[in-house]
Amino acid sequence: MDLEYRLDGPEEAPLLVLSNSLGTTWQMWQGQMADFTRHFRVLRYNTRGHGRSPVPDAGITLDTLGQDVIALLDHLDVERACFCGISLGGMTGMWLNRYAPSRFSRLVVANTAARIGEAKGWQQRAGTVRQQGMAPVASTAAERWFTPAYRQSNPGMVKLLIDGLAGTPAEGYAACCEALATADLREEVAAMLRPMLAIAGEDDPVTTVQDARWLAAQAKQTESVTLPASHLSNVACPEAFNQQVLTFLTRRSTT
Repeated sequence: MDLEYRLDGPEEAPLLVLSNSLGTTWQMWQGQMADFTRHFRVLRYNTRGHGRSPVPDAGITLDTLGQDVIALLDHLDVERACFCGISLGGMTGMWLNRYAPSRFSRLVVANTAARIGEAKGWQQRAGTVRQQGMAPVASTAAERWFTPAYRQSNPGMVKLLIDGLAGTPAEGYAACCEALATADLREEVAAMLRPMLAIAGEDDPVTTVQDARWLAAQAKQTESVTLPASHLSNVACPEAFNQQVLTFLTRRSTT
């Protein structure tokens, strides 16, 4: 298994997979770990091109990212798990709900959409970071990721995540941008059958409240909730995020 991953929490507990957003690592989940490990064995991994997870020679597609999660479950000999992903990780979760539903009981997809942005924009961003490195992206990310109020009151956390973004391998980031350029699950949503919670940030300029509500309206057994945050809701309001996720994942399933 060439993906970088780690396990925390009681070995006998059910498994919860956490999938990070574009330009972050598993460290983004630090505010969730104390609460989540009370209920789950937590598997964190770094998405392809992030941390020490390599970019395959053939590049990255959303299928690649979904198959990586299945390969991790197989590697760990886990038949079924819960899942929580944010942004790009949320799209990975939707792919898994569509193409590997037997491996998951419940899924949370946060600050995401069935289609994020436009292909041209992602291709341009991939080209920019290949030519200029990560500095242009890192210089503007805080405004997308966090509200002005959060940036003002939590400068240390903002700096930590922006520094992490700046340190992301440019080729890995670019390859994931290219995956987002082609990722479009809008025609697949009606076939996502497992229970799913879509979490939106009320001030998210990237993936909107309307995107989450559309998922809830189109996908079976899917509901949405809105939190007072921008794009990284798990970082901006961890207590509310953790409560929503745990309430949903520990609910007795009717299926």
